[in-house]
Amino acid sequence: MTDVRTAPRSSPARARLASVADELFYADGITATGIDRLIAEAQVTKATFYKQYGSKDALILEYIEGRDQQVRTALGGLLDALRAPAAVLSAVIDAVVADTARPDFRGDPFLNAAAEFPAPVHPVRLAVAQHRDWFTGFLEDRFRELGHPRPGAAADEFSLLRDGAVCGSYAGDAIAATSAFDRAARRLLAGD
Repeated sequence: MTDVRTAPRSSPARARLASVADELFYADGITATGIDRLIAEAQVTKATFYKQYGSKDALILEYIEGRDQQVRTALGGLLDALRAPAAVLSAVIDAVVADTARPDFRGDPFLNAAAEFPAPVHPVRLAVAQHRDWFTGFLEDRFRELGHPRPGAAADEFSLLRDGAVCGSYAGDAIAATSAFDRAARRLLAGD
């Protein structure tokens, strides 16, 4: 049973802090975004920030968990709408390509967070690893449903291709990176 005295309360201030953190952590980096800037842009007091989160670390974890939930919701929506594993995987490919074309694209928020917190046992890294494990499992399930001869290997390869596409798109030639990703990922769908 959750202790109501320690459970996070939903409030307009908490929602503003979460929204501002999501925007700034992605755009400017987690460690580069200070508490004072978060507080100022969310238009809350320092006391309100600490009452809602207790620490920046708690807000960072909520940011990672929020991004994880966004991905799970989006992929769940694809699964519900499309059902067929080939259609779902094709839609994931299209979504990766579309995501990298956004004007505010700054790479993958999970890879960015992992780069900022290099210790493998840091709570942020553990949350990132949990997300990546879930995503790979989602892909493996789709490849298995598709009848791929090596669903686990295909999921690992797809994840690696996606990582390369988002990193290459942010740091280099987005068109070349996403074109290569699209070709290679579709070959995986074909069982190659």
